Amino acid sequence: MRRADRLFQIVQILKHRRLTTAQELADRLEVSTRTVYRDVQDLCLSGIPIEGEAGVGYLLRHEVNVPPLMFNEAELEAIQVGMRMVQTWGGKELGSAARQAMIKVEAVLPKRLQAYQSLMFSPDFYLDSNEFQFLDPLRNAAQRREYVKLFYQDVNKALTEREVRPLAIYFWRGTWTLLTWCELRQDFRNFRVDRITGLLRLNRHFDPTPGQELEDYICLMDAQMREREAEK
Repeated sequence: MRRADRLFQIVQILKHRRLTTAQELADRLEVSTRTVYRDVQDLCLSGIPIEGEAGVGYLLRHEVNVPPLMFNEAELEAIQVGMRMVQTWGGKELGSAARQAMIKVEAVLPKRLQAYQSLMFSPDFYLDSNEFQFLDPLRNAAQRREYVKLFYQDVNKALTEREVRPLAIYFWRGTWTLLTWCELRQDFRNFRVDRITGLLRLNRHFDPTPGQELEDYICLMDAQMREREAEK
């Protein structure tokens, strides 16, 4: 990591935490605590309002805005490829947001990078325009913790209706999958978004419930993975 990037990261970390030790910063940045001490001192000398001392911890005295650092070629390419994938696979709302975000990124690029273009693309030649029509409402419902009713067609073409708590949407093996807590089964259930035939937002919200949250599902999957590894 370039030193300028490291200094920027230190400020960003301190902006989002109350008190951070040099060791915590060193672990996050994969450097020695001695390097952290030197970087913090240099930031203070440059006018960044950092309070604290070695052995105690550091915090920002008040909100500070640091202008973003310029990208290198690899970072810019990662952004371009990510934006292209979101435009193709992320639904209308996120696709539009990705296009606008890329315009803003390109507006602040130095001249040497303005013409840089990744040769990795995400074409939509063979995509059904209706395949992701439910992504936006599902994403919004998950963010707002809002119950939805799904009309779903399984792999055997059987139709079913489920009232669910949408928890997350993830992309794997070429398709979007909705993770839910299913009220009928009283358990976690996954639904392929491209097999959803209808969706009704119920205008009812669900509260955090121990054992029924995204974090609980992740812990469950981790435990199952460890069990499989132990059986090998």
